[in-house]
Amino acid sequence: MVRSDLPIHPARMSLAEIETTWGGDGDPPLPECTYDPELHTGPRALIETSAEHAAREAVAREVCATCPASEVCAQYARKVRPTFGIWAGLTAAEIDTYAQMVELSEAMRARAARHLPGLEVA
Repeated sequence: MVRSDLPIHPARMSLAEIETTWGGDGDPPLPECTYDPELHTGPRALIETSAEHAAREAVAREVCATCPASEVCAQYARKVRPTFGIWAGLTAAEIDTYAQMVELSEAMRARAARHLPGLEVA
């Protein structure tokens, strides 16, 4: 059974799910990970050694680096906070750290805007 509360990795999404999730103006870019889902999400059975896991993730990061959907994937990952896989070249832990930094930065900007009216914060 698939849990509906867990984010779906783009590699495991159907074209319809990608269009619905990433829709917008025009056709959404097709993520490179859809061509080799296990590269980004790992094998379904826990059969990887730590060296194999590291090597697979390194290759997945390289694929993400040239993916036309990388920016949309990063935004989606920051929103859904995945618990596994490589998303836009980042691990779930790296995405969580990045999302926390963005949230903190946004909170600091909002606070500065309230306390320092007229001062534009870059």
